[in-house]
Amino acid sequence: MDPSMDLGTLMTDRLALHPLTTAEATAVEAGDTRHPPEGARWAPGYPDDGDRSGARRFLAACVSTGNPQPFGPYEIRRRTDGLAIGGVAFHGRPDPAGQVTIGYGLISSARGRGYASEALRALLAFARSQGVRSVKGDADLDNIGSHRVMASAGMRLVAVDDRLKHYRIGWSVTSRQDRECRSDRADR
Repeated sequence: MDPSMDLGTLMTDRLALHPLTTAEATAVEAGDTRHPPEGARWAPGYPDDGDRSGARRFLAACVSTGNPQPFGPYEIRRRTDGLAIGGVAFHGRPDPAGQVTIGYGLISSARGRGYASEALRALLAFARSQGVRSVKGDADLDNIGSHRVMASAGMRLVAVDDRLKHYRIGWSVTSRQDRECRSDRADR
């Protein structure tokens, strides 16, 4: 196993979604795409402005409310060469209703190959396995590629406003969870 892939890494056929540490996020935030820090394996063009912004948001959350992992950012790495090509992230822990918000992005040279859809499907499956009830995301009206990514991952268009298209996917409580909830109510 590649030592840069820890037990929290989510694997797909072609990708490894590596949960960013605060040290890695600090490097991404400061990232000079021409000179990655020692040990970093970045594809040319990574990190981009979206990756740096996501790293800043994650680091601010760590300071204000603590590290949200596993509901934080993941670096998208190709399994063939281990190079980081983008990111996919939860924008924090689930809210009281069990809902989380996601975001994602790829460097331009990695777009159009199905990587974003593959990464998003893995993140959605992970969210569901953690008991998340619903996931929402949005994209600018003219970002057709992102609309397709969310739709191909099973998210449904639920609203459109003057700037964004809003997508959502939800799951009902599993039968085991439902039985536990009913049992808890009966014990009261």
